[in-house]
Amino acid sequence: MNTDFYDEARDGTSSLLHNIVYCSRAAPGVTAHDIQAIIATARRHNAAHGITGLLVFGSDVFFQWLEGPQAKIVELMARIHRDTRHNTVVELSVNEEVRERVFPTWDMELVQPDDIHEVLQDALRDTRAAVNAKALRELIQRVDQACLS
Repeated sequence: MNTDFYDEARDGTSSLLHNIVYCSRAAPGVTAHDIQAIIATARRHNAAHGITGLLVFGSDVFFQWLEGPQAKIVELMARIHRDTRHNTVVELSVNEEVRERVFPTWDMELVQPDDIHEVLQDALRDTRAAVNAKALRELIQRVDQACLS
C-alpha cells in the first residue's frame, strides 16, 4: 500500500502522477460478486504498480478515480476499456502533472453510493492541489447528477 501523500522521491527529484476520473455503465448481468472481484483484483494490481484511487458503483454506473504513474494508469485504462463488465467508458477528467495523491492510502476502495458525497467532500477539503480540487468538484457534480442510490 502506498502511504506517501506526496510523490516526492527521496533523492530530491519529483515524480508526477497521472490522474484519470471516468464513468461507465455496467454491462447487463454484472453482479455484486463481479464488483467484489474487480475490487480484489484492483487491490492486488494497484499495490504492485503504485496506483491509488476509489471506485463507486450504484444504479449500474461505475465512477472511478485513478492516480499513479502515467504508464501504469494508461495501461490500466486500456484494460478497463477492454473489460466486458464495462459499457461506454467516458473519461471525465485527465490530469498529467499532479504531485499530490488525493487517496494516498487506498490501493482501491469501494465506496458505497450513499457515502460518496461525503468522501469526495472530505478529499476536496484536504487537497492542496488546484487541479485535484477542480477534478473533485466536477466529480461531485457528476455523482450528484447520476443519483447512484
